[in-house]
Amino acid sequence: MGHNIHFNERTGKHAFFSVKQAAWHKLGQVIENYPSSAEALKFAGLDYQVIKSPIFTKPEGLQVSESGDLDRMDEIQVSSHFVTLRTDLNIPLGVVGKDYKIIQNTDAFAFFDAIVAEGKGINYETAGALGHGERIFITAKLPQGITVGKEDLIDQYIFLTTSHDGTGSILAAFTPVRVVCQNTLNAAMGKLSNVVRIRHTSGAEERLKQAHQLMGMVSKSTELTSEIFNRWANIRISDKEVKKLIEMALAPTKQILEKVQLGEYEELSSNFKNQTEQAFAYAMMSETQLLPTTEGTLFGAYNAVTGYFQNVRNYRTDEEKMKSILFGGTAQTKGQNAFDLCQTIAADGMGLLRCN
Repeated sequence: MGHNIHFNERTGKHAFFSVKQAAWHKLGQVIENYPSSAEALKFAGLDYQVIKSPIFTKPEGLQVSESGDLDRMDEIQVSSHFVTLRTDLNIPLGVVGKDYKIIQNTDAFAFFDAIVAEGKGINYETAGALGHGERIFITAKLPQGITVGKEDLIDQYIFLTTSHDGTGSILAAFTPVRVVCQNTLNAAMGKLSNVVRIRHTSGAEERLKQAHQLMGMVSKSTELTSEIFNRWANIRISDKEVKKLIEMALAPTKQILEKVQLGEYEELSSNFKNQTEQAFAYAMMSETQLLPTTEGTLFGAYNAVTGYFQNVRNYRTDEEKMKSILFGGTAQTKGQNAFDLCQTIAADGMGLLRCN
């Protein structure tokens, strides 16, 4: 997804808003108070409709008139597929199958409003559109956070994204964010997934059911996340072990992971070594890594990996960073690796970090 935040030439605004402070890409409108869903749609430039429009083709060999037009009778409709069309700008967004059901942007916010109706108050914090509006995203902050140790705070968000181009389902994910460094800690905890996927062929009733399922998942994840992170904050780990954990989490292939486990560093690429050195430097020197909850702890080792991608690694664009961290890209994958390693270590000890 190499899209940019959408710029609407008609309004002269980027399709994005954030509350109180600018997001990392510095685009969009910054507002002072949390908006309603209707207000959020307008602030984010998401108040547009999408329709399915028929596709027509012409048989090979048909002559085109001097004006460049074909008589409609000479065209053949493609019955199996349609174009999704943004009606306010008359821009095609993608090609979809005949059973594809458009989820309007208002429907995406209705997913959250269903949660509000259940008394689980949320605040819309960011929303926006990518490309020409073929993909949208929303982040909503939940009222209850997590505290690791005495004062290391983690805010909890639901992140939702959907597309209008047929490339994916609606995805809603539970995403904890460590406040002190805005470090995203989204990870699936064993069999407890942090993601709900909803097909574009699903009806409104099914989406409402999935909203309730998500909140049940969030409730379980909150309790478990708090328990896990507080446990990790009390498990000591040496600097050497932190570096080994980072190397294992960032290994791009099984072959490189095996070389790391065997201590065969001379066979590793300079690029991989530089990456792990940068992450290790962040682990040792960042102020947020020198707190009682993170300095010399397993929780700190986990944050070293996720924090590297959030605060150190260079990305070609800010949208690429968003994709990597929130849309299942490299940052999210490596963060999951680190989470799984820490879970194993917490259960079995540091043996996993010793060379074979």
